[in-house]
Amino acid sequence: MSTKRPARVNLIGLSKTDYNGRPSTLCKGCGHNSISSQIVQVAYELSIKPHEMIKLSGIGCSSKSPAYFLGRSHGFNSLHGRMPSIATGALMANHTLNAIGVSGDGDTASIGMGQFKHLMRRNIRMVYIVENNGVYGLTKGQFSATADEGQELKYAGSNELPPIDICLEAIMAGCGFVARSFSGDAKQVRELLKAALSHRGTAVLDIISPCVAFNNHDTSTKSYGYGREHEDQLHEIGWVPPAEEIMIDDYAPGEMKVVGLHDGSHLQLRKLDEDYDPTDKIGALNRLIWAQETQEFITGLIYFDKDRENLAEASHLPQTPLAHLLEEKLRPSAESLDEIMTGLM
Repeated sequence: MSTKRPARVNLIGLSKTDYNGRPSTLCKGCGHNSISSQIVQVAYELSIKPHEMIKLSGIGCSSKSPAYFLGRSHGFNSLHGRMPSIATGALMANHTLNAIGVSGDGDTASIGMGQFKHLMRRNIRMVYIVENNGVYGLTKGQFSATADEGQELKYAGSNELPPIDICLEAIMAGCGFVARSFSGDAKQVRELLKAALSHRGTAVLDIISPCVAFNNHDTSTKSYGYGREHEDQLHEIGWVPPAEEIMIDDYAPGEMKVVGLHDGSHLQLRKLDEDYDPTDKIGALNRLIWAQETQEFITGLIYFDKDRENLAEASHLPQTPLAHLLEEKLRPSAESLDEIMTGLM
């Protein structure tokens, strides 16, 4: 009689290993591997159906990552900086898919900046992860557009240019979900991923992910040492699935209120006089700029706007994905074309 314990499965009968990809070929200790592990964990916990997920990437160490998670999902590895175009086409053809795009600071903030900004404008429903290490790791250690001003690298010398802040760029371009985290903070990465996957539009996660080969000096804001020493969480991140909204009466600052929750437990709330508000766009921009000037590493949900329509909604796409419509629904009839041509003559 076998004594082997059966694997734990989620609500759709899949085990955690069913969400794995191929073994990583990245450097041991690379922050990108930790992010892939958290994507696997989140997909398992949320019971995501792999065949309803599409993975997209450009070029770079980060863009190899989709091979390392959700091996049963669809995937497309595109050209350098061109992942947003592929994502737009795929998700307009089938807007019911879940999508995770993985990019890097070079793939997004350098050659891909134009496409990144227009993806934010269009508000495609997808999670856009930037694995940000401030260096071109795949081509052996040149500075990327997010590298710190004045940073020294062994083979690249000194960086004389100011860094591009991906979160600032995303907010200014109209993105409604902008967050930053650190690959070494597994819990926060997981909770932000869960929230991002539930967002109706583009959700940007700028995850500082140290490169252990070329940019892990403690003086770099993209290193493990700097991240652990300087991380300042804006708030404790948590995520719960949608449920009927719980409403409470107003209560005074400093007063405590006990609130019953959906699972039968109770929550003790104490209203604070002041707190960070991620729905305040100007406040979010000011907070990011201040953090830049003080070299502060802030993490958490920086900006959130739940009301903006995504591109599929704004384009009034039918409930049935375009990719599943029959030919007679997609193409005008011969009679209709003849009528159009006659009207042009």
